[in-house]
Amino acid sequence: MGGKLVFGVAIGVAVAACAVAAVVVGRRVERRSKWKRVLRILEELEAACDTPVKRLRQVVDAMAVEMHAGLASEGGSKLKMILTYVDNLPNGSEKGTFYALDLGGTNFRVLRVHLGGQRSLSLKHDVEMQPIPQNLMTGTREDLFDFIASSLKEFVEKANDPDQLAARRRELGFTFSFPVKQTSASSGALIKWTKGFSIENMVGRDAAESLQQAIDRIGLDMRVSVLINDTVGTLAVGHYQDPDTVAAVIIGTGTNACYLERTDAIIKCQGIFTTFGRMAINMEWGNFWSSHLPRTTYDVDLDADSPNPNEQGFEKMISGMYLGDIVRRVILKISQESDVFGPASTLLSMPFKLRTPLMAAMHEDSSLELTEVARILEDILEITDIPLKVRKLVAKICDIVTRRAARLAAAGIVGILKKIGRDGTSGIAGGRSRTNIKLKRTVVAIEGGLYTSYTMFREYLHEALVEILGEEIALHVILKPTDDGSGIGAALLAASYSSYDTVSVDKSL
Repeated sequence: MGGKLVFGVAIGVAVAACAVAAVVVGRRVERRSKWKRVLRILEELEAACDTPVKRLRQVVDAMAVEMHAGLASEGGSKLKMILTYVDNLPNGSEKGTFYALDLGGTNFRVLRVHLGGQRSLSLKHDVEMQPIPQNLMTGTREDLFDFIASSLKEFVEKANDPDQLAARRRELGFTFSFPVKQTSASSGALIKWTKGFSIENMVGRDAAESLQQAIDRIGLDMRVSVLINDTVGTLAVGHYQDPDTVAAVIIGTGTNACYLERTDAIIKCQGIFTTFGRMAINMEWGNFWSSHLPRTTYDVDLDADSPNPNEQGFEKMISGMYLGDIVRRVILKISQESDVFGPASTLLSMPFKLRTPLMAAMHEDSSLELTEVARILEDILEITDIPLKVRKLVAKICDIVTRRAARLAAAGIVGILKKIGRDGTSGIAGGRSRTNIKLKRTVVAIEGGLYTSYTMFREYLHEALVEILGEEIALHVILKPTDDGSGIGAALLAASYSSYDTVSVDKSL
């Protein structure tokens, strides 16, 4: 009897052990199955974001074709190819003190730049920032510009201005970062307000003239000599520092590009005259689109949820405004199909909760345990106790999204070079033959934190540039970081468009 009891207990223990083992094995199988689903999502993302050099060259060709179409007729392309009428870029010989006003959001800046007649990588300048009261953003144009002009006058009166002693009228460059229909280098009508402004009696009016009238009302002896956007300002800074600068790109929160085009290639404005046979063209390249762009379901959803669906497609794939949110959307997808991120975090469903600077910090986390990845996931998204392999997964997602963005930006830049015959080919209609082509030193000025502050983005962009152009051609293309095109660039253009004989013109392309 006792033996039977012992035997029965042994059997029971064995059965229980088997049951426990089955549960353990079952859980392991389930975890492996969930992890396989996670890896499948990652593999699908990587495949959808793939940018082999063949595809990048297709994007290059598409960019060049769209540029050509945008120059041929208004509305002929997703690229607006806006005429700026700026044809006289600063060349380093400018002398004097010049001012700039940078208005592009809820703050504005005023600057004073001192030029000594020689090129310099570091210009002596003074700057002040002033917030715009909320009521002025929805009031009248007179109230807004009177406030700005008063602040400008106070800024001018704080310092000794040598041009005042020389009985020279002060000159100012105005960076107005809103949609404008440019009519000359110093005039342009506002098309619509953005960024929280809604002053009705300003739409359709000349922004530079409105500022000039306010300046005149308060008795400040100053002329608004040029009206630009920030990308043209970046081109001006680049050309001031290096005469071989032919284009400028901003890759920051937003993105845009401009470049120097021959006036005889601007078909939509036949008969236009410029002193030097060229003009800066504001591409508004954020709106570029092509079927060759590697679009994912995350891009489609982001676009559908945005305030401007079906617009700014290129910008939504490469600019700092959106990269962090693409990564958030991928993490959200994984969290919905597995529990590798633990209990569901409601913060993961909040658009733009993960900003691009934080994404970049996770991507560039070089610690063995990826402690920065863990900290950001916990602090920003309230995702805690993440194992190392999941932290590595997040870093990989950041890498995939960033690499695609940087390589597409590189293709955009080469597209500009192709349009103006600086990519080592025969131009827009040519193939990739490089025989008998004289290679010119070609400088592209670049501004924006995504390029200047994000090392991995910058390295991926340079890598793609060499892949697309080839090593021999790439040696002649220099990407040169610049700073403060919207401020210093505007002052430099005020100098190059000065009504006084203190500058010499630059007739080189």
